[in-house]
Amino acid sequence: MGDVFSELIGQDRVVATLRRAVAGGSHAMTHAWLFVGPPGSGRSNAARAFAAALQCDRGGCGQCEACRTTVSGAHPDVTLVRTEQLSIGVDEVRAMVGRAGVAPVGRRYQIVVVEDADRMTERAADALLKALEEPSPRTVWLLCAPTPDDVIVTIRSRCRLARLVTPSAEAVAELLVRRDGVDPERAEQAARIAQGHVGRARALARSDDANSRRRDILSVPPRLRTLTDCLEAAGRQVDAAAAEATEITAPLDAKETAALQEALGMGGRGTKPRNAQAALRELEDQQKLRLKRLQRDALDRVLTELTSYFRDVLAVQTGAGAPLINADFAEEIERLAEQSTPEHTVRAIDALLEARTALEGNVAPLLALEAMFIAVSRAVRRS
Repeated sequence: MGDVFSELIGQDRVVATLRRAVAGGSHAMTHAWLFVGPPGSGRSNAARAFAAALQCDRGGCGQCEACRTTVSGAHPDVTLVRTEQLSIGVDEVRAMVGRAGVAPVGRRYQIVVVEDADRMTERAADALLKALEEPSPRTVWLLCAPTPDDVIVTIRSRCRLARLVTPSAEAVAELLVRRDGVDPERAEQAARIAQGHVGRARALARSDDANSRRRDILSVPPRLRTLTDCLEAAGRQVDAAAAEATEITAPLDAKETAALQEALGMGGRGTKPRNAQAALRELEDQQKLRLKRLQRDALDRVLTELTSYFRDVLAVQTGAGAPLINADFAEEIERLAEQSTPEHTVRAIDALLEARTALEGNVAPLLALEAMFIAVSRAVRRS
C-alpha cells in the first residue's frame, strides 16, 4: 500500500506542491487552498489526501490512524462537506465556519474540505469569505471546484490554486489493475471509454449495469429516423435517468425521514410537536433537490457518451487517424460517417452542447432532450 498521494495518478506537479506544503515552511503552506480540475481528475481525492498528510506525523504515510480516519471521514479534526443538493446554503456554511473555529483535538490542524465549493449560494460565499479573511489559528480550508471561475473572485484570490489535469488512459488503466484487480484488457477498454475520468472508468470496469446503460445510449443515433423516434428516445433517456436517481435516493429518503420522525417524537403516543410538519416538508424539499441533481448528473453522462460518439464519427470523416473512443461501436460509427459530412457532425455536437446549457439553466429535461435529438437527427440525416 502506498502513501495517501499514491492514487493521484497523472498529478505529479500538484503532488509535489502539496508535499512541500506538508513538509513545512511559511512560503509553502497557507490557510486556504482551491483544488480545480476537470471531472474525474480527482479534486476531492487530492483534497482528502492533503488533509490526511497534514494530520499525519509522517506526512501522509497512508497507514496510520490519522491517515485512515481522514480519508474515511472519521477524523475528529477534519470536516468533509459534500452536498447532494443543488446548492450549499448560508446556514450550512455558517455551521462550517463555526466548526472551523474550534481548536483541533489533536496537535495539528482543524481542516474543512468542501468538495462542491462551486455550489455555494451568493450568501453562503459571503459567509465563507469572512472566515477566509480572518482565519482561525491552525485552521485550513480546502475547497474543490471544476474551474477557478466557478468560485467568486474574492474567495479565489485568498486561496492557493492546485490545478489538476486529466490523467492519461494508460495511467487510469494501471490504477484499475493495481488498486481494483481489474483484468488488464478490461481496464484498458474502460479507461479509454472514460477519457481520463477515474470514477467513470472504475464503474465501467466493475459494473455490468454501467456498461449496459452506455450501450443503450450509444445505440440511439442510428435509430433517429423520424420525429417519433426522437421524441421516444428523449422519453426513454429521461425515464432511465429518473429511475437511476430514484434507485439511489429512495433508501436514503426513507432512512432520513424515519430518523427525523423519531427525533421529533412522531410515531409514539402523545401529541406531535407543532413544528413537525414544517420540518418534514423542509426535509422533503431537500430530498427533491437531491433527486433532481442526481437525475441531472445521469443526463449529463448521456450527453458525454453521445459527444464521444460523434467525436468518433468526426474522426472517421476527417481521416484524423485518432483511435476511436468507442471502438466497440466502430461499425455503426463508420456507417454514420459515410451518410453525413463533417459539417453536419459538428452541428450534432453543437446540439449536445446546447442541451447541456439548457439543463444547467433548469429547462425541463424532456424538452431539452427532445430538442437535442431532433437537431441531431436533422444533422446526421443531412435534412
